[in-house]
Amino acid sequence: MLEVSAPISKTYQIAGVLKQIEPRPAIFSHVIESKFPVMGNLFCSKASFASYFGVPVHQIIPLLAGAIENRSACERVSAAPCQEVVNLSPDLDELPILRHCEKDGGNYISSGVFVTRHPQYGQNLDFHRCMQLSKTEMSVRVVKSRHFDAFLEDLRDLDVAICIGNAPNVLAAAATSVELGVDELEIANALEPLQVVKAKTVDVWVPAECEFVIEGTVHLDRLREEGPFVDLTETYDIVRQQPVLEVKAITHRRDAIWHALLPGALEHKLLMGMPREPTIFRKVNQVARCLDVNISPGGTSWLHAIVQIDKQHEDDGRKAIEAAFAGHTSCKHVFVVDSDIDIYNPLEVEWAMATRFQGDRDLIIKPPSPGSSLDPSAEPGTKNTTRVGFDLTKPLETQGKSFDRAAFPQVDLNQFVKDTQ
Repeated sequence: MLEVSAPISKTYQIAGVLKQIEPRPAIFSHVIESKFPVMGNLFCSKASFASYFGVPVHQIIPLLAGAIENRSACERVSAAPCQEVVNLSPDLDELPILRHCEKDGGNYISSGVFVTRHPQYGQNLDFHRCMQLSKTEMSVRVVKSRHFDAFLEDLRDLDVAICIGNAPNVLAAAATSVELGVDELEIANALEPLQVVKAKTVDVWVPAECEFVIEGTVHLDRLREEGPFVDLTETYDIVRQQPVLEVKAITHRRDAIWHALLPGALEHKLLMGMPREPTIFRKVNQVARCLDVNISPGGTSWLHAIVQIDKQHEDDGRKAIEAAFAGHTSCKHVFVVDSDIDIYNPLEVEWAMATRFQGDRDLIIKPPSPGSSLDPSAEPGTKNTTRVGFDLTKPLETQGKSFDRAAFPQVDLNQFVKDTQ
């Protein structure tokens, strides 16, 4: 953890430092415009996320899948750290809401977990970015077809609690895609025991130990401009007319720390891509023996998936490609490799393509169909994209040269070399 005690601005400077030192985490104790410190780059890799839960990286998918399947009710409490301070006359200017890049439309909350409730479907958790408009108003980017969008379309005026400074179990749960009616806080509770408390002015239950809670109402019929803003692909999203959030209250810990989530950076990518890996794993495992999945940062942690299988039949690679696209419909390129390839090492994946792939035999090109709105190369309006699969697995029966890498002897360097660093 890098501790930055020098005075620093929430406008551009904190974001600039976090990006330059990425993936190193940092805390900024002297923010010029706010009394609250800011912390960022907390979980920039699957390894750091796995270490929090005490599991190896290849156990993340079983961990997340198990929590989704075995979700459980949270313990409800009447008093909580996130409500040590209650402000019913809120002023967003008091918070260290960052302006990240020069072309941004305004100051943005990008780490906020939105908690909402529907009278029929219960609670829902997900991430939404929101741009500050004034001391008490924000414009919220609402992605069509998400559960939040369905709630808002139905109710027109939707009460929300934006939770900032959440533990990894809450962050991961909020990023999962589950069926309508599932309270993602129960997934978080299955990952790690979680207490919840009733919000002060809206009818939802929020994580008791988060740092800040911004309570208010989103009005579907009140629209304001939102954007530009840096997307997951590190390119600028367009300006849209989006619903306005009217803030009613802000509660927080006495010693609250603001969580800054850099848009398009490694922590953003991890939280977007990692929760989609179990869905790919489940689909691929129905047609082949799947070992692991990596929605890779190089593919913006959204558009590329590397799938590792234990190949049993010659067509397992092709079947795995089709299944992976079914498991993550926003995916654009899928790479299927054998069990001897480290899917977290781009050099090994590229080596598999160089030595085990023939384009006329191992390439699958699917006709254009709606893909991800995050892909700047997708067709405007329709979002149509061409999906491509690469079968980088070696044949079960080889003719000619071997496809296996030679193994060098393992020796104890300390016997021969004094400085092994």
